[in-house]
Amino acid sequence: MKTRIMIALLAIAAFTGCKTDKKASDNPFLTEYTTPFGVPPFDKIKAEHYIPAFEEGMKQQNEAIEAIVNNTEAPTFANTIEALENSGQLLAKVGAVFFNMTEAVSTDSLQNISEIISPKLTQHSDEIMMNAKLFEKVKAVYAQKDAPGLSGEQKMLLEDTYKSFVRSGANLNEEQKTKLKEINSKLSSLTIKYGQNLLADNNGYKLVIDKEADLAGLPEGVKAAAAEEAKNQNESGKWIFTLDRSSIFTFLTYSEKRDLRQKIYEEYATRCNHNNGTDNKGLIDSIINMRLAKAQILGYPTYAAYVLEENMSKNPENVFNLLNKLWTPAIAKAKAELADMQKLADKEGANIKLENWDWFYYAEKVRKEKYDLDEEMLRPYFKLENVVEGIFSTATKLYGLSFKERNDLPLYHPDAKTYEVFDTDGSHLGILYMDYHPRASKRGGAWCTSFRDAKKVDGKRIAPVVSIVCNFTKPAGDLPALLNFDEVETLFHEFGHGLHALLNQCTYTTTSNVPRDFVELPSQIMENWASEPEVMAVYARHYKTNEVIPQALVEKIKNSGTFNQGFATTEYLAASLLDMDYHTVAQPAKIDVASFEKAAMDKIGLIPQILPRYRSTYFSHIFDGGYSAGYYGYIWAEVLDADAFKAFKETGNIFDQTKAKAFRTEVLEKGGSEDVMEMYKKFRGQEPAIDALLVKRGLI
Repeated sequence: MKTRIMIALLAIAAFTGCKTDKKASDNPFLTEYTTPFGVPPFDKIKAEHYIPAFEEGMKQQNEAIEAIVNNTEAPTFANTIEALENSGQLLAKVGAVFFNMTEAVSTDSLQNISEIISPKLTQHSDEIMMNAKLFEKVKAVYAQKDAPGLSGEQKMLLEDTYKSFVRSGANLNEEQKTKLKEINSKLSSLTIKYGQNLLADNNGYKLVIDKEADLAGLPEGVKAAAAEEAKNQNESGKWIFTLDRSSIFTFLTYSEKRDLRQKIYEEYATRCNHNNGTDNKGLIDSIINMRLAKAQILGYPTYAAYVLEENMSKNPENVFNLLNKLWTPAIAKAKAELADMQKLADKEGANIKLENWDWFYYAEKVRKEKYDLDEEMLRPYFKLENVVEGIFSTATKLYGLSFKERNDLPLYHPDAKTYEVFDTDGSHLGILYMDYHPRASKRGGAWCTSFRDAKKVDGKRIAPVVSIVCNFTKPAGDLPALLNFDEVETLFHEFGHGLHALLNQCTYTTTSNVPRDFVELPSQIMENWASEPEVMAVYARHYKTNEVIPQALVEKIKNSGTFNQGFATTEYLAASLLDMDYHTVAQPAKIDVASFEKAAMDKIGLIPQILPRYRSTYFSHIFDGGYSAGYYGYIWAEVLDADAFKAFKETGNIFDQTKAKAFRTEVLEKGGSEDVMEMYKKFRGQEPAIDALLVKRGLI
C-alpha cells in the first residue's frame, strides 16, 4: 500500500548534464498556478521546466524530512506522520504532469528524461524509506497506535505509513539495504525500457493495402477510417491498418482475406519478440529475477507473496483458488464456442482448421447466425458524443452530479476536452479531462489518472483534476467517431474510475489508495449500466436520424450478452495465471520466456486457438505497470461488481437512491480509509458471492 511519501517520490529526480531554466519566475511549476481551478498551465510548460522544478522539489522534501528527524519534541502523529504525508508537495505537482505526459503525449525528449530520472527517483525514495532515524520516529508513533485521540482515517494512515517503511526495507541491515537499493534502481530502468520498447513496436508496424479487392468483407466505415489513416501517413489512395486495438480487431473481425488476417495478427502477437532492438525477453528474465531477489531480501518466499499481502486476496493460494475455479467452466465454454465456429466454417466449405487469426472473424459470423446480430448494426447508434452524454446522465441519476464543458482551460493536446463537475448542491466537485483517440505519442489501452488528487487541508477539500485517456475509433471522412460496444463499455469503465477519484472525500492522499484487487470495483460496476435499456435509451441514438436504438436490437444485445464469454474469460484467465506463474517463481534461474510461457499454458490446457490476452513480451500491465502479481484483480473485483450491481437489480430500480447513496458514501467517497471488505459489507450487508459473476459471464 503506497503512502503519500511514496506517491510523492514517483515525481522525484536529480538531473545531471541537462540544460536548466535559470529563471525561476518563468517556471510554471515554481509558482502557484493562476489557471481556472488551478489546472496545470499546459500551454506554458516546456521540457526545460521539469529539471529545475524536480531539483527544487527534491530540495524542499529533503528539508522537510530533516525537520522531522531533527525535531527535539516527542514524536507525534502531527509532527511525524502528517508531516511526512505532507512532504513532497512540489514533487507531486511536477510528477503529476510529467509522468502523465510520458503516457499520453510522449516525445523522444520525455523518454530520455524518463531513463535518466527513473533510477535517481528510486534512489531518492530508498534513501527516505530506509532512513533509520526517520523510521525510529515513525515506530515511536506506531507504538501508541491504540491510544485514544486518533480518528479512524488517521489510524489507517499510521498503519499504512509504518507498513510502507517495513516493506521498503527499513528493518534491514546496512548490507541488505545496499543490495535492495541496487535492485530497485535496476528495476526502475528495466521497466521503463520495457514500456518504451512496446511503444516503439506498436508504432513500428502497419498493414498497407493498395488493392481494393483486399478489403473484402470490411464495412464502409472501417474502410474509410483506414483510408484516413493512410492519408495521415502520406499514403493517399491506400488503406492502412495498425496494431491499435480499434484498428486491428476490427480488421480481424470482418476481413475475408485470411492471409492478411494471419499477417497482422502474427505481428500483434509477436510484439517485442523479434530478437532486435525492441525485444523484451531479456528484460523479462532480469525483471522477474530481481523482483524475486527483492522479495526474498524482505523475507517473502516469492514476489507474489510480497505483493498480495497488502491486497484483499492476502496470498497466492487464494488467487490461484479463484482463477482455477473459474478456469474449468471457462475453457469448457471456449471449446464449445470453437466447435460452433468450426462447424460453420465446414458448412461454408472453408476447408480449414481454425487458428488464432480466425477466431474473431468466425465468432462474428456465429453471432450473426445465432442472434441475427452484427456489430456493424450497432455501431451507428454509438456515436462517441452520445455515449459521453450517456455516462454523464448515468452519474446524474445515480449521484446527482452534473457536467459542463469548459473551453477556457489549457489542454495538453488538442484532442483533449475538459469538463467542470458539479455536486448535487451545485458546488464545484472537480475537473475532468477526456482524451479519446489513438496517436503515435500515446501508449495503447485506456486508463484513468489525475493531475491533482483530492485531499483536505485544514478541513477544506482540494478538488481533484482527473483525466480519462482512451484509444477509440477515430472519426473518418464524413463519419463521426462511432464506437463498437466493447469501446462503449470501456468508456463506462474508465468513467467509473473517474467517479471514484472525483467523489473522494479522504483527508490524505495515502488513505485514498485502495488495494489493487479492489480498485476495479468502481470501474467495473459502471459497465453494468451501459447495457441497461433505460440507459441505452439516452445514449444509443442513430448518428444520422437521432432515432433511439430499436428495442429489437436491445433485446438482441441482451440475448447475446454471454456470447463468446468462453473466449473472453479464458484469454483473460490465461494472462492472469501467466502473471501469477512468473511471480511465484521461488528460485533464481535463467528464464527462457518462450519456454516458460508455453509450459504455463500447457499446464492449464489452453487450446492453441486462444492466446493469453497479453503475452509476456507485451504484458505491460505486469512489466511496466502496477499490476505485477495483480492482473487477477479485474476478475476478483468482478466478483464484487457483479454482486454489487445485483443489489441494485434486486430493488427493481437500477438507479435506486438508497443503494446509490450507500455505494457513494461507503465505497466511492472513502477510498482506502477503512478496511475495504468492511466498507463493502456496509454497502451490501454481506460479503460478496461468486454466483452473480458466473451467471453474468454465462459460465453456469
